[in-house]
This record gives sequence, C-alpha cells and structure tokens, in this order.
Amino acid sequence: MPAQYSLVLQEQRHLKWRALDKLEMVLMIICGLMLLGFSLSVSFDIITRSIGHPWLWLQEVTSTLFVYGIFAGTAAATRRNDHLYLTAFAEAMHGTPRLVVEIVTRLVVLAVAGCLIYFGYVNFLRGFGSFRLPSNTPIASLYAAIPLSGMLIALFTIEQIVNGCRNGFDHRETEELPIATSDTVATRKRRS
Repeated sequence: MPAQYSLVLQEQRHLKWRALDKLEMVLMIICGLMLLGFSLSVSFDIITRSIGHPWLWLQEVTSTLFVYGIFAGTAAATRRNDHLYLTAFAEAMHGTPRLVVEIVTRLVVLAVAGCLIYFGYVNFLRGFGSFRLPSNTPIASLYAAIPLSGMLIALFTIEQIVNGCRNGFDHRETEELPIATSDTVATRKRRS
C-alpha cells in the first residue's frame, strides 16, 4: 500500500462519526442558548420584581431553561469526553489494562444512561398528573429532558466504545489530526 494512502487511513481511523459531529454542534448551540436564556430570564425576573411588577411566568421559563441546559450539557460533555470519570487513572495505563479500565468506565456510564432513559421515562409519564403554575402545563414538559439526555449519552458512549476498541483509547490532546479531504489526498499524491 502506498505511503500516502496509509497516512490517510491512519488519519481517518481517529475521526469520530460525522453525523454525531453535527449533533454535538447542535447540542453545544442549544447549551449556549439555554445559558443565555437562563441568564436573561433570571435578570428580567429580578428587574420586574424590583420595580414591583413581577412576571410570574419567568420562573417557569427559568426552570425549563435550566433543566434542558443541564441535560443537553451532560450529553455534550459525554461526547466531548469532558465528563467526570477516572481519566488520570486510565491515562496512566497502557495496553490491555487501559482498554479494560476505559471499557468498564464507559459501561458504567452506559448503565447510568440506561437509568436516565428508564426512570426518566417513568417520571415523564407520571408528570402528566402534575401541573406547573401559572401556565398549567404538565410537569412532564420538564421531565422529557431526562430520557432524551439518556438516549444521547448512550449513543455517544457506544460511539466511544466502538472507536476505542477499533483505534485504542489513547487521546491526542496536543496534536489535532487534519480531516482527510480530496484536496489533502491530491496534495499528498503530487508530493510523492
């Protein structure tokens, strides 16, 4: 196999699933919008209460933005591998011990995602019996974020397990690999 094709294949092995890259970007945008909306709604709540004309519905908006922001952020952190887990312990290892620790860690995260899906769905169904005031919307509208987040966390964790088993769990923190495009392949062909 020519050297340029070997290099391209090596670069492509370290790439994540492209469709999930777009989903991660959407989640990060949602997190930013939720944080902005949360900050604005808290500010407006303080201002309207200070002037003596509180907008009571702002508390509902604030809690909704907070809950959805937390669970969208948890899913995004899972994809980015920014969640809290035993990184220092796992990164100190190499070879089979590291593979085992990384897989076990992700299986624990997958079990937590399963709990979020199952118990979040149960709470979602029960939430139709309780209502938020003053809008009288079912509290299930808040609980819907829990199983959705669990499904995304499970998806991202499965992606990490598959990529880790194929390519290893060693992360290249200091050096980003470029995405192989037809231009980079053509450039490498001309150089050789």
